[in-house]
Amino acid sequence: MVENVPPSQVWEALKTDPSAQLVDVRTDPEWNFVGIPDLAEAGKQAVLIPWQSYPAMQLNARFTDQLRDAGFTPEHRIYFLCRSGARSLAAAQAAQAAGFPHAYNVADGFEGPPDARGHRGTSAGWKAEGLPWRQK
Repeated sequence: MVENVPPSQVWEALKTDPSAQLVDVRTDPEWNFVGIPDLAEAGKQAVLIPWQSYPAMQLNARFTDQLRDAGFTPEHRIYFLCRSGARSLAAAQAAQAAGFPHAYNVADGFEGPPDARGHRGTSAGWKAEGLPWRQK
């Protein structure tokens, strides 16, 4: 079972736990046009591995292989992030099934759900909590 972890708690883990890493599973356009978490203060950088491939949005068949290629081991505490928490939950479940027992979902993702005006990034998620991010 994958635990949903609030973004502020993930940020604290990234700053204090050497085995904690953030994997952003969004797509190239999202990274390029929406932004990415800025982990410089934690002495880390987000690992960008798409869960799905844009524009067809088919599953990335090499996802777990790419986690291993990026140097992840079963000892890492891996926090998965997407736009709103749905793709990252699926990615964390796949990671656990592939032998990464410490896989977590970043609750509400990078932008969270749309607010009353249909805008993301204002009511919940990494950006709404005021955590560091930057344009790629």
